[in-house]
Order: sequence, then C-alpha cells, then structure tokens
Amino acid sequence: MDDGTGTRVPVRTHDAHAGAAGHAQRTLVVLAAVVVLLAGIWAARDLLGPLALGAVIVVIVHPLRFPLERRGWPSWAATTVVVVVGWLVILTIAGLVAFAVARFAVMVGDYTDELGSVVDDASERLAGLGLEGTAADAASTALDPARLVGMVTSLGSSAVSVLGALFVVFAYVLFMAADGARYGSAGRLFGDERGPALGRIARFTSGVRRYYVVNATFGAIVAVLDGIALAMLGIPAPVVWAILAFVTNFVPNVGFVLGLIPPAVLALVVGGWPLMLGVVAVYCVVNVVLQVLVQPKFVSDAVDLSLTLSFVSVAFWSFVIGPVGAVLCIPLTLLVRALVLEPDPSTRWLRWLSGDRTVVRGPQREPTPGVTPEPAPSAAADPA
Repeated sequence: MDDGTGTRVPVRTHDAHAGAAGHAQRTLVVLAAVVVLLAGIWAARDLLGPLALGAVIVVIVHPLRFPLERRGWPSWAATTVVVVVGWLVILTIAGLVAFAVARFAVMVGDYTDELGSVVDDASERLAGLGLEGTAADAASTALDPARLVGMVTSLGSSAVSVLGALFVVFAYVLFMAADGARYGSAGRLFGDERGPALGRIARFTSGVRRYYVVNATFGAIVAVLDGIALAMLGIPAPVVWAILAFVTNFVPNVGFVLGLIPPAVLALVVGGWPLMLGVVAVYCVVNVVLQVLVQPKFVSDAVDLSLTLSFVSVAFWSFVIGPVGAVLCIPLTLLVRALVLEPDPSTRWLRWLSGDRTVVRGPQREPTPGVTPEPAPSAAADPA
C-alpha cells in the first residue's frame, strides 16, 4: 500500500501479529480446558473406570449376537448370550487374578523362615562388599516377608479394585448389551446423515477387538512358555505363575514385570540367587522378546498406534482413572483419537504422529477449514 509519499506500508504486519497472538490464546484455552477435563475424569475415576470396563467388555463380546440372529434367534435371546458371556469374562479375569495373588501370599507365608535366611545372607554379602547400613537395610526391607505379602496384596487389590463394585460393572454390561442390539440399526436409519461418525465408531470398535485378540493370543503363548520353563526349573506352582503371566500380559509393555516378581522371589527362596537369575533370564528371553519387542509391533499394526504412544498411554491412563487404566489404556487412547482428532481434517498430522496410517492413503488431501488451497504451479499467475 502506498501512503502518498511513494513509500509502501506493510499493512498486514499488525494483522499477522494479532493472528499469532489469537492462535496462542486459543492454544492456551484448549490446554486449560483439557486440564480441567482430565481433573474431572480423575475425580470421577471410581465411576468412569467401571463404565469404561463395561463398555470394552460389551464391545468385545457384541459380535456374538450376529451369527445367532442369522440363525433365527430372537433379539432378546442373542442379547442374553452377549450379557452372560460378558459376565463370564469379568468373573474369569477377576478369579485368575485373585487366585494368583492368594496363592502367592500363602506360599510366602509357608517360606517365611527361608526368606529370613535369604535376607540375612544378602545382608552379610553386602557387608562383605563394604555396602553396610543403607544398602543392607534396603535389601532386608525388599525381601521382608510381611512387606512382600503386603505389596502383592495391594497389587492384587489395585488390579481388581474396580471389581469391588462388581454389581455396577454387571449392570453396565447388561444395559450396554441391550442398547447394542438397538444401535445395530443406526447405519440403516442414519447412514446418509451420520455416515462418517458411524464409520469412526465402527473403526474404533474393530480396533478394540483386534487389540484384545492380539493380547490374548500373545498372552497364551507367553503363559505356556513361562509355565514350561518354570516347571523345568523346579519353581513351585508353575501353573499359577503361567496364569499370572497371561493376565498381566493385558498391561502393555510393563506387565511382564508384574508377572515376574512372584516366581523370582520363590526361586530365590527354594534355589538361591542362581535359580532366581535363571528365572529372570527366562522371563527376559520369553517375555521381553514377545511382549516388549514383538507384541507391540503387532498391536501397533492392529490398531494403528505408534509404539511410543502405546507405551506412554499406560502411565497416562493409570494416573487418570487408576489401575484399570493400565488395562484399558489402548481402547481409551483409540476413543480419544476417534472423538477428537478424526472428525477434524486439520489434525491429520496429529493422527499421523499417533500412528494412524489411514491419513496417508489415497491421493487426495483433506481440506483444512478456513484455509484456501494454494493454486497449482501451472495455474499460478506470472509475477512479472
């Protein structure tokens, strides 16, 4: 723009600064809203944890109704099957965890004297290495039988804390399964109007089912291999620890550590440090290779989540909604992406960062709202 004296005035500088400031303010407002939302979820975690668990259970077992209805079963009968299977899944997982925790607590009590001898031996070895005082006390505390029982009992209580409100979870499964029968007609009734939203829901539920199929498959493989190895090493109750390995496999990336503690402690008691190191080596070879190196790749491919996001989601959702968040972290992350990122074309790069490979499929780019696409180079006007 000419100001009348032959000097061009950059009139857009102020607008650019104002736009940048407005964008920064919007970003701060969004971040503040996210913090408030997460604080609310954290405050309501005792309610939302069972709700999320019930929803995931229904998503997993809901496809059972389709073959039954194709065979002529009435809708209420197919719904009943879905509800019963959902309840059986909850009871089975809770029973396995409770059995493993109770068995370990009993065995620690049976080996109290042996644990005391191990603690004394560890203290003497540390003192011989010149690590007296704090190091010896730490070893004694870590291997104290009462502390071990308390730690494992607390872990078991945390793992099944949401099942303390078992009736509530059962009710969620019942009501959601009944509603699921009605929602099956949403595509026929609202497909033209809500097609994209229904597509996102279908992709989310399919991803959740694929995730748990992969987890259950790897969990079964790891459990069998761990059980055989522990039996060969002479560890007491190898079947119990195989069951625990299967259950803890549903906690991504770090679950094998939870499953390692009981057999490692028992190996230390019955066979000393060499046997304990042998158990740790077995778990590192089997569990680390399968659960930490191989399985996350299959999970990433199944649900289109990056390995980093899969790992971080465990700590994040555990903090937000408690221990059940470690089990539901992947479905909850998929839900957030489906609700927040997928409806907005401008977040395609965030979806790509999260591991979503669908954003790079197809030759067309999705337009960004409020931004006019730049013309093709051949159509651009010649500056001269």
